[in-house]
Amino acid sequence: MPGDDPTAFPDLSRPDAKARINFFLRAFRSRNYRLYFVGQLVSMMGTWLTIAATSWLVYRLAKQSMPGREAMVLGVVNFAAQIPIFLFAPFGGVWVDRLNCHRILKVTQALSMVQSFALAYLALRQIITIPQVIVLQAFQGVINALDVPARQAFVVDLVESREDLPNAIAMSSSIVHAARLIGPTVAGYLIYQFKNEGYCFLFDGFSYLAVLAALFVMRVMPRIRNGKPKHVLHAFKEGFVYSFGFPPIRVILLLVALTSLMAISLSTLMPIFADKILGGKERLYGLLLGASGVGAFTGTMYLASRQSVLGLGKVIAIANALLGLGMIAFARSHVLWLSLPILVITGGSMVVQMAACNTVLQTLVDDDKRGRVMSIFSMCFMGVTPFGSLLAGYAARQLGPAQSLAWAGLVCVVGGALFGLKLHSLRPMVRPIYVKRGIIPEVAQGVQSTADAASSGQD
Repeated sequence: MPGDDPTAFPDLSRPDAKARINFFLRAFRSRNYRLYFVGQLVSMMGTWLTIAATSWLVYRLAKQSMPGREAMVLGVVNFAAQIPIFLFAPFGGVWVDRLNCHRILKVTQALSMVQSFALAYLALRQIITIPQVIVLQAFQGVINALDVPARQAFVVDLVESREDLPNAIAMSSSIVHAARLIGPTVAGYLIYQFKNEGYCFLFDGFSYLAVLAALFVMRVMPRIRNGKPKHVLHAFKEGFVYSFGFPPIRVILLLVALTSLMAISLSTLMPIFADKILGGKERLYGLLLGASGVGAFTGTMYLASRQSVLGLGKVIAIANALLGLGMIAFARSHVLWLSLPILVITGGSMVVQMAACNTVLQTLVDDDKRGRVMSIFSMCFMGVTPFGSLLAGYAARQLGPAQSLAWAGLVCVVGGALFGLKLHSLRPMVRPIYVKRGIIPEVAQGVQSTADAASSGQD
C-alpha cells in the first residue's frame, strides 16, 4: 500500500521537501507578484473563453454564409486580431521604456474589458456579424500592441530579487496555460449548453475586474530613468539595432518568428479538424484545445522547476523540433484517442520553446532597453501570426487542412535543427553577460578571485 511506504508521498515536515517547494514557488515571495498571479489567472481564464468562443463563432457564421471558405475566414479574423501587434508593438515598446508599466496596464486592461463586453452584447442579442468581429478583434490587437510588451517588462518590477526572474517568467506562462487548460473546455460546454457564444464573452468581461483589482492594490516602486528621453524614432531605431545587432538575441527572435508563423496553423485550423476530420462539434473542439493546454501547463511546470537558465538553448532546439513533429503527427491522425496525446506533446513543446526564449532574452537584455526588446519579441511571437493565419487558410484551401499543417510542422523541425547547430557559436557571446550578472556564479567567483589576487600582487 502507498501509505506503508514513507517515500510514496513527500513529507512536508522534512526540511528538504519544504526547500524544494519553496524553490519551485520562489517568485511568490514577492507580494506584488502574488497579486499579479491571482488576478491574471482569473483574467486569463476569461481570455481563453473568448479565444475559443471567437474561433467557433466565426467558423459557425462562415459555415452558414460562406460554406467551403471557413478556413479562409478564420485566417482573416486572426489576421485582424494580430496585425496591429506587428505594426505597433515596436512603438509600444518605446513607450513602455519611458512610461510607468503599472499605469499602462491599468488602462489597457480596462479597454480590453470594454472590448469583451461589446462582443457579449452583440452575441447575446444575436446581431453579431463577421465584419463586427473583425473590427473588435482589430481593436483588441491595438490594445495588445502596448499591453503585451508592458506585461513582459512589468514582471521584472514584480519580483524583489532578480534571481527569481526566470521562475517568475515560467510561472507567468503557467497562468496562460492553466487557463488554456480550463477555458476552452468550459467554452465548449457553455456554447453547447446555451447555443450562444455571448456568455463566454460576458464572463471574460467580468474576469478583468480581478486583474484590475490586483493592479490597484499593488505598491510598485517606479523605475528610475536617467537622462532626457530620446526622440521616439531614435529610440525605436536604437531598439531594433540593439535587438538584431547582437547575434544571440537576433537568432532567438528569428526562431520565435518562424515558429509562430508556422505553428499558428494548428490553432487556426483546429475548428475544421474538430468538425470535419475528427467528426465532433463544440465539445470536441474544447476538448482538443484542453488537451493542448494540458501539455502547455506541464511544460511551464518543467520550466519553473529548473534551477538555472543554463542549458535552455538545447531545450529550445529540442522543443521546436518536437513541436513540428507533433504537428505532422496530428495532421496524419484521424482518430481521437491518438490526436489527444499528440496535442499534449505539441502544447508542451510550444510553451517550453516560447517561454524558454522569453527567459533567455530577459536575462540577456539591458534594463533600459527591456521594453523595446520585449515589444519586438511580442511582434515576432504574436505579430507574425496574422500572416501565418492567412497562409494557413490559403494553404488549407489549396492542399487541404492536413497537408498544409504537415508542411508547417516540417518547417518547425528544420528551424529547431538549424538553431541547435548555431548554439556552439552563440555560447561564447552569452557567457560574458552571464558571468557579469552572476548567472554563472562559479565562473563569476573565479574571475573575481583572480582579479583580487592580481590586485593583491600589485599592492
